[in-house]
Amino acid sequence: MTEKTIITQALHYLSPDLVSEISASAIIKEIPKDNEILREGQYVKVIPIVLEGLIKVFTRHKDKELLLYYIRPKESCIMSFSASLKNEPSKVFAITEEDTTALLLPVDKVSDWINQFPDINTLFFQQYNLRYSELLDTIHHVLFDKMDQRLLDYLKEKVRVTNNNPLKLSHRQIADELGTAREVISRTMKKLETENLVKQLANGIEIL
Repeated sequence: MTEKTIITQALHYLSPDLVSEISASAIIKEIPKDNEILREGQYVKVIPIVLEGLIKVFTRHKDKELLLYYIRPKESCIMSFSASLKNEPSKVFAITEEDTTALLLPVDKVSDWINQFPDINTLFFQQYNLRYSELLDTIHHVLFDKMDQRLLDYLKEKVRVTNNNPLKLSHRQIADELGTAREVISRTMKKLETENLVKQLANGIEIL
């Protein structure tokens, strides 16, 4: 399958002329798992659209991190899009959750396409609506849910987006993504296991 065919299938809702422009200017890149593709404070040069795989987007404050959302196939990073249009440094950082194939749109071209091809806004308006909802959910969990519910919801979401159960996760990694301490996760995980909601294995965690 040619790159143009892959791009056409992924962006079938855009006009043929715009898809042709994207095919001529964008590149498809294979990115290994656990690869940082965007750093906080970095100026955005390309906007990714995930074709295969999964990317997670974080925010960081002092020594704490918090998982904001995942970028799944056929989705993009609205925070990168926003920062690029304003020519501002990124307020988030992004890491591949698994081996990922991404279509990388050059920022200078995207600015031109917005003026020439209004239908490109279809992609980014969809992403704004999706991320707004997800960020509200994240805020709700942080402010109102107890840690056991936050942890269980986090694990269920991880199973859903990765299609893996058991999950190969350490307590340290979970703590980093939920913005808490490893000891808190270990204590809460034991509580969930006692309630027969999860099972801790030698190399991972199974959701029951």
